[in-house]
Amino acid sequence: MKIINTDTPINASEYADFLRQKLLPLFKERRQVELTFNIVNTDDSIEIQNTDIYDGFLFRFEFKGNEIDVIKSEHYTDDVNVLTLEDILNNLYMEFPGRDNISLIEEGS
Repeated sequence: MKIINTDTPINASEYADFLRQKLLPLFKERRQVELTFNIVNTDDSIEIQNTDIYDGFLFRFEFKGNEIDVIKSEHYTDDVNVLTLEDILNNLYMEFPGRDNISLIEEGS
């Protein structure tokens, strides 16, 4: 799990919209494959899924005030698509919530 501490709370719905705009085009550019992922959100969480290929979520974001817990599915840790998504997500954190709004990023248990 990755824990992102922000200076101001991040809205899960806004973050889901951001991921919907950015994640798929970046993935297609990087992997050169036609593969889509569903970004499903509730009031306080987001899941990235592809239920045609993978059981359950690939990544889950849980929003807790000024903290975002990023949980990676333990079932697909070596999958090339998941590793590509993870690399893209790591870069997108600097764009939103943004480098100036992040106070700490740490690996949790």
